[in-house]
Amino acid sequence: MKREDDFEIRRKHLESLSDEELYERFWKLTEEIVNPMVDLAYGNTSSSIERSVLLRMGFSSIESQAIVQEGLKAGLLGKGMGNVVLKYAKLKSVPYLEAGRELGEGKGWNEVTNLFVGG
Repeated sequence: MKREDDFEIRRKHLESLSDEELYERFWKLTEEIVNPMVDLAYGNTSSSIERSVLLRMGFSSIESQAIVQEGLKAGLLGKGMGNVVLKYAKLKSVPYLEAGRELGEGKGWNEVTNLFVGG
């Protein structure tokens, strides 16, 4: 089956645009397409995503699972467990792997929760 060539008809509304205007239009349309996905990513996460982030930070699967479970209990999953670990490490002035292990053992969650109150 041969496709009917309607390129000239479909491009009529773009004919008068300069290269710069076409460039701007392309990026404007691209932004319109991508923004809903970016908004969705900022507002949503899951335990498996957070475990995946922690794994990439160097935590073991067992450590990652423990941190995420504690994060769920604290209601901080939406803040990003990697973010939580890094902020706790900075607060305690310890390496982030050590901070994450403490959090996985259930230690430090009151301090971490206070960091995120109102933020």
